[in-house]
Amino acid sequence: MKAIPYGRQHINQEDIDAVVEVLKSDYLTQGPKIEELEKKFAQYIGSSYALAVSNGTAALHLCTLALNVSKGSNVITTPLTFVASANCVEYCGGNVYFADIDPDTYLLDINKVKALIESKPKGFFSGIIPVDFAGYPVDLEQYRQLAKEHNLWIVEDACHAPGGYFTDSTATQQWCGNSKFADLAIFSFHPVKHIATGEGGMITTNNEELYKKLLLLRTHGITKNADLLIENHGGWYYEMQELGYNYRLTDFQAALGISQLARADKGLQRRKEIARKYDEAFQGTSLKTPKPHPGHAYHLYVIQVENRLVLYNHLRNKNIFAQVHYIPVHLQPFYKQKGHTANEFPIVEEYYKHCLSIPMYPTLTDDEQQYIIDTINNYLATY
Repeated sequence: MKAIPYGRQHINQEDIDAVVEVLKSDYLTQGPKIEELEKKFAQYIGSSYALAVSNGTAALHLCTLALNVSKGSNVITTPLTFVASANCVEYCGGNVYFADIDPDTYLLDINKVKALIESKPKGFFSGIIPVDFAGYPVDLEQYRQLAKEHNLWIVEDACHAPGGYFTDSTATQQWCGNSKFADLAIFSFHPVKHIATGEGGMITTNNEELYKKLLLLRTHGITKNADLLIENHGGWYYEMQELGYNYRLTDFQAALGISQLARADKGLQRRKEIARKYDEAFQGTSLKTPKPHPGHAYHLYVIQVENRLVLYNHLRNKNIFAQVHYIPVHLQPFYKQKGHTANEFPIVEEYYKHCLSIPMYPTLTDDEQQYIIDTINNYLATY
């Protein structure tokens, strides 16, 4: 059996043709494909605005800038995420606080977040960055109620969950990243994500003021908009009004994103089919499998196993390249230097000892998946 990674991109001829068309056009960057992708993505997610950026980390950084995170700002996030979800606060000089996860969903535990908030003086915290880990949707309606009580903003890290949803108290499906309950949401277009542009990301919001600020911050803090200029020397004139960044996406990446977005629903359907087959295959075994949820977007399929290292190596020997998501952020040396220690968040640390992400991507074939299942079940019967 050829090598089977935990995740991979799917590039077809339509994707290639879309990129080649832009490469032959007048614009490689700052052209019309950016706005086209933004409009189509906003429509797909259900938000009023979408802003394409160079990657998901840039999206997080811009969000914290737009929300005025600075020295003295205190922000809560989950330790079970890629480091960027926390680092974006550090970039702005703020302080990151972690709360433990729910043992069943692996999401930031709202009860622990509430306890953390209430353990500090009123106004101590500025905001919360919940993460739709593995594609499991955060119930942001509950978080909005908590945020409203304590005057906090919310940035939803929805990198794992385009097409995912939760059902609110009115029985309405709320799509991950639609920003109905969050101030801002972000997505990644890294190759292993649902939509791939190589590198790339998106910010979504329903707040026009934040959207306009993000537009400025994305491009060096520069504007040529005549309505915003303090002076105007002519058609060439521009002003740098804030300290911004070059976090733009290129047009050929946007073209790839548009093509990928057109079949996003088909890819999500396939991910759910793969998840159902795994669920059925591992039912009754010693493995812990993901908690079912109809709105799960299945970026990852995470199992928990008693001896993770032995299974990890066994799979690699069989050409199955599973991965671990994630080393808890508070255990990284950078955050340990800030005072975090082992045993601080026992649930996420226990999860980390056993978690393994097995292959999950739309082009995984039935034969490949069956090979993975057979290999794991044979291991369980042997060890």
